[in-house]
Amino acid sequence: MSTNVLTVTEAVRHFSEYVSRVAYRHETFVLSKGNKAVAELRPLPSGRRLGDLPSILRSVPHLPNDDVISFGEDVDTARTTLASDKLRDPWAF
Repeated sequence: MSTNVLTVTEAVRHFSEYVSRVAYRHETFVLSKGNKAVAELRPLPSGRRLGDLPSILRSVPHLPNDDVISFGEDVDTARTTLASDKLRDPWAF
C-alpha cells in the first residue's frame, strides 16, 4: 500500500479519481493544507464487524462431547508440562 501527499485543493478537484484509487488500488493519501498534514484518505479495514460474531459462532460446527472433554484434558496436560519446565537461556552454551 502506497502513501501519497496531496493538497486539499487537488483532492477536491479530482475527488472521484482519488476515491477510486483508494478503493481499487488500496492507495493512501495524506491531505495537506498550508504544508501541514490535516487528514488521511485511506481504505477501510476489511473484515467483519464484532456484531457479526454471534451469527458466526452459531454457524460453526459443534464438537462432540467426547472431543470437548479430550481437548480439555490435552490443554490441562500442556499447562502442567509447561509449568514444570524450567526456563533456559537460549544463548547459554
